[in-house]
This record gives sequence, structure tokens and C-alpha cells, in this order.
Amino acid sequence: MSAPPLALQVERRIYLIRDAKVMLDFDLAVLYGVETRALKQAVRRNINRFPADFMFELTKIEIDLLVSQFVIPTRGKFGGATPMAFTEQGVSMLSSVLRSKRAVQVNIAIMRTFVRLRELLLSNSDLARKLDAFEKKYDAQFRIVFDAIRELMAPPDPPPKRRIGFR
Repeated sequence: MSAPPLALQVERRIYLIRDAKVMLDFDLAVLYGVETRALKQAVRRNINRFPADFMFELTKIEIDLLVSQFVIPTRGKFGGATPMAFTEQGVSMLSSVLRSKRAVQVNIAIMRTFVRLRELLLSNSDLARKLDAFEKKYDAQFRIVFDAIRELMAPPDPPPKRRIGFR
């Protein structure tokens, strides 16, 4: 079985933390084909290029939340280090500190994925505005149709958590 396309690999590694879409250092290291330690070292050597809106370190609570949601299998994945989260601008800045050909290609794929996600969100909000306009224009007999469309547009509920242990 072959690896999924790069765009899909990137999309699966974008998380919403502190109301920002971010990628974590260890995921970026895998995509770039470098050790997480080397990626962090390059960032720390150029820390002035990474203000708080480009990169931030996760808090213990954020780490625990990611582990509890199975985004990260265990805390051991970090090797004792605090993970760094990179926003779209931070990922873009990484291309200036990681200069391999692979880093450039991965950055292009990541930027395209962020743009595609932004376009999807915008088109969904445009659709919601159009639906509101139609609802105001037509009388209540179509309310059921509008409600059904809104329900389809809503993000899916997370699957129920499996209970562990005996009952």
C-alpha cells in the first residue's frame, strides 16, 4: 500500500489550537524528513523570525487534551520536550530556516492545503449567507428545507468516546 498524497498527509496534520490552525513540530519534521530535534534547533537559532503569532509552545493542558483526544498517542511522542505549534505564517517561515529541496516542496504543499481549507470555509459561509437571504425572501413553508440544509452544512458531531474498563 502506498503512502497517501502529500496534500492529504498535510491536511491530516492540521489542528485547531488556541483558535488557530496549526501544525505541530513532530508532524512537520516527518513531512520535511528531518529529526524533530533538528527542526526545533533551527527554529531556536532563528527565534526572532518566529513571533507568537507564527509559533508557540503548547501548555501542559493543551498537551493533555491532545493526548486524551487521541491526536497524539502518548506524551512519550514528545521525548520530554514541549511541542511547538506553527501557524500558517510560521510554517512559511520554516522554509527560510530549513533549506533542503524537500522542505521547499513540502512548504508548497502545506501552503496550498491551508489556502484550500480557507476557501472551503469561505464558500461555506457564502452558502450560509445565501441561505439566509432565500429564507427571508420565501415564506415559512420552506423552513423545513432550510433547516435541513443548515443541518447538512453543520460540522459532524465527534464520535462518542469509547468507555474503558468494566461496567
